[in-house]
Amino acid sequence: MELEQTIDVTLEGQDLIEVQGAREHNLKNIDVSIPRNKLVVVTGISGSGKSSLAFDTIYAEGQRRYMESFSAYARGFIGEMERPDVDKISGLSPVISIEQKTTSRNPRSTVGTVTEIYDFLRLLYARAGEAYSYVTGRKMVKQSQDQIVNQLMTQFLGQKTVLLAPAVKGRKGHYRELFVQIARMGYTKVRVDGEVQDIVPKMQLDRYKVHDIEIVVDRVVPKKEEDDPQSRYRLSQSVATAIKQGKGALMVLDQKGETYYFSQNLMDPESGISYDDPAPNAFSFNSPYGWCPTCQGLGVVEEITEESIMPDKSLSISKGGIAPMGEYREAWIFKQLEVLLKPFKVNMSTPLNKFPEEAIKMVLFGSEDAVPVPSKKYPGTEWETKFDGIINFLKRQQETGNDKIQDWLKDFLVIQTCPECNGKRLRKESLHFKVDGKDIAELSNSDIRVLADWLVNLEDRLEERQRVIGHEVLKEIRKRVGFLLDVGLDYLTLNRALRTLSGGEAQRIRLATQIGTQLTGVLYIMDEPSIGLHQRDNVRLINSLKSLRDLGNTVLVVEHDKDMMLASDYILDIGPGAGRHGGNVVGAGTPEEFIKNGSLTAEYLSGRESIAVPKKRRKGNGNVISLKGCTGHNLKNVNLSFPLGTMVCVTGVSGSGKSSLIHETLFPLLNQYIYKSRREPLAYKSIEGLEHIDKVIEVDQSPIGRTPRSNPATYTNLFSDIRILFAELPEAKIRGYKPGRFSFNVKGGRCEDCEGAGMKKIEMDFLPDVHVNCETCKGKRFNRETLEVRFKGKSVADILDMTVETALEFFENQPRILRKVQTLNDVGLGYITLGQHATTLSGGEAQRVKLSEELSKRDTGKTLYILDEPTTGLHFQDIRHLLNVLNKLVEKGNTVLTIEHNLDVIKVADHVIDVGPEGGALGGRIIAEGTPEKVSKVKGSYTGHFLKEELKG
Repeated sequence: MELEQTIDVTLEGQDLIEVQGAREHNLKNIDVSIPRNKLVVVTGISGSGKSSLAFDTIYAEGQRRYMESFSAYARGFIGEMERPDVDKISGLSPVISIEQKTTSRNPRSTVGTVTEIYDFLRLLYARAGEAYSYVTGRKMVKQSQDQIVNQLMTQFLGQKTVLLAPAVKGRKGHYRELFVQIARMGYTKVRVDGEVQDIVPKMQLDRYKVHDIEIVVDRVVPKKEEDDPQSRYRLSQSVATAIKQGKGALMVLDQKGETYYFSQNLMDPESGISYDDPAPNAFSFNSPYGWCPTCQGLGVVEEITEESIMPDKSLSISKGGIAPMGEYREAWIFKQLEVLLKPFKVNMSTPLNKFPEEAIKMVLFGSEDAVPVPSKKYPGTEWETKFDGIINFLKRQQETGNDKIQDWLKDFLVIQTCPECNGKRLRKESLHFKVDGKDIAELSNSDIRVLADWLVNLEDRLEERQRVIGHEVLKEIRKRVGFLLDVGLDYLTLNRALRTLSGGEAQRIRLATQIGTQLTGVLYIMDEPSIGLHQRDNVRLINSLKSLRDLGNTVLVVEHDKDMMLASDYILDIGPGAGRHGGNVVGAGTPEEFIKNGSLTAEYLSGRESIAVPKKRRKGNGNVISLKGCTGHNLKNVNLSFPLGTMVCVTGVSGSGKSSLIHETLFPLLNQYIYKSRREPLAYKSIEGLEHIDKVIEVDQSPIGRTPRSNPATYTNLFSDIRILFAELPEAKIRGYKPGRFSFNVKGGRCEDCEGAGMKKIEMDFLPDVHVNCETCKGKRFNRETLEVRFKGKSVADILDMTVETALEFFENQPRILRKVQTLNDVGLGYITLGQHATTLSGGEAQRVKLSEELSKRDTGKTLYILDEPTTGLHFQDIRHLLNVLNKLVEKGNTVLTIEHNLDVIKVADHVIDVGPEGGALGGRIIAEGTPEKVSKVKGSYTGHFLKEELKG
């Protein structure tokens, strides 16, 4: 349905955000009025212009106005922001964008740190935690000055000891004035970062490094009273002085150079160990004073293991059984091993699984004895050398090797839980502070739901002092935990790394954080917050958005979800088609008004149009993959079985264990079997039926590239064919241009000013980096000579700027190129340009680019496709097109397995597997499986409940 005119949307008598003459990207000079302080949904077919209106016009203008409020001096650092292509926007509030692509890749960013819950927990433990000894497990007690003196008299009797008073602990600075002050007090020595030094005039430290400074108070040798009556008195005076200067803490340096801590605050009377008074950073895994020294707060370490070095023990050493060494050749290490193996009665041709345990240990960790190895250079002589062992050699290379060696070593590194802290990230002292019998790592590793239960009536289980101290902190923690529960993230743990979350989960965390800020008068713009959310949790998300609205904010949501649209105050439909066929307002109004108009979205919303349920479910080809005993993460000994040659849908509430079962158990297993991959699956007992597939393809939502150089044309290898086509043109042959001339990644044809990127990165001091078009090539990427070669009047840069839909017509007589362009169009990406920067693609679009790349290859008829929420970012009509593509794959004999919450996909699947019943610890079981009709009858299944309603329609 093509609309010739823009529908003029006006709302009288209301407070409005008015957009006039919006022309950004494919918008057709539209005028839009959006009611303020309402929940407004912008919807439409993928590529119709929703994001162009919401993000590239309204948000971009809000951000530009914010930047203009800075001083001229500050704007000099930032640069001028380009004004979006719009005539006028009035009624605009301060704008906050909550997008999907803002997830941090830093392993130190966790759910707890980004929501600030962990920060408040650190404060609670630092101020109200009870300390226990990591040696005896006993509760720590405070020591008086006399008790400290008694212990020193006993522990260091007759030893030369140095009493130290801590002055600075873990802070940056030059401390010039401090040294002057210490000298004025009469002290002549200090210990700086573990080294005792004389105080000299103008003494100072590196101000940008972290330092520990202690005052050397006295040097004493504690003696028995009968030997020296004054000994105790002097020691007592020195201890008092040290405690005063050290603000309650005292350190003792014995004659061996060992340091002992004593404190008037916390000490274990049995073992004599003492803790520093806790500060919040002692519970931070991002601080050297809190993190585990072995893994530095990451909870995991990279280890070189026996399995990574000897992946296939059926091979002998000469056949490459030891992966880093490769097959036998005339090398010194092989000569050493030949001699070393003789006493074990095995040789280089013996399979490794026939080696005795002692021989394997010797190969891995070396031998203490020198080995006589015959010299090749000097026949008849021998070299006496020690053999270090393969693991020790690789570890040494890991520490000292160059970048090339480091890359080579990555193949033999296995990520394992840190043996020191068992993945808890913190040093042992920090893990022995408890509140209500729980340490901070226990709370961080439990589900948000479990944490919420623990917080219920917590004050009743605390001592009076803890109650008073923790009252305000607990109020803040409860508030933030409540917001996470409201947006359906009760299954996450505080310790969950942000980089492991889906786009929708990360977006909902930011939403929960924004609700917590309690701002008013703000325009929030969100990009599909319902992604990855089961239908059951949609209500909670909608209520969260409404609470944000009720605070006095305008909430503008780009969304395709049916429930969200019906619950909104106002719907704006952009269309009618994608790309150049879109960019108009085709419907607007309250949900009741909107349903009555004739737009495609309204047709689906009203039920007049729908994705049909198939009349007959496919039974498959008779073969089955059966995976048994899965226990990874929260899986409860799950047995997974599904028929091949069908469309299988794995569903369940968020966090129920779908990804653990499919992405982390099944897929690595298939990868190992077919491609000999080294990635280890989660724990399982057995798998059967692998012989029935010969290819497995996983299509996830990770970006196709992290720089503007990556784009759909390069990712699908379409650009290689285009470059070959240009190199074969008469003009190119006359000039002697090869395909490389038309690449923007190599010297020759590219613009050297931006090195073929088409844009330059401007690094901001306090804002995200900004990319601006290259002034030399104006974003074309190529130099003038390259652009002079044209095919059908178009340069290579013009082709990169073409939409997929336009390219279909343009390359109709180029079958090799056409096939790849056609598959991009088939998966609903007709509106994107061939050279669109990867950084501007959403997770759903990136996934469909990958899917099209796989579809353009020849399938085998025995391929298993694994897709992760392929409907992300898709309109009802686009889902229909995608299902047609997937059904074609199944009709050829392949198997399509999707992880999905969308009921339109679930209802058309041949076989549904519902994981649940809840998320996190309460999930991890298969609660229903079979045809959608069968699943809809299972009482304990949330999916079944919603499916029953869907199948009725």
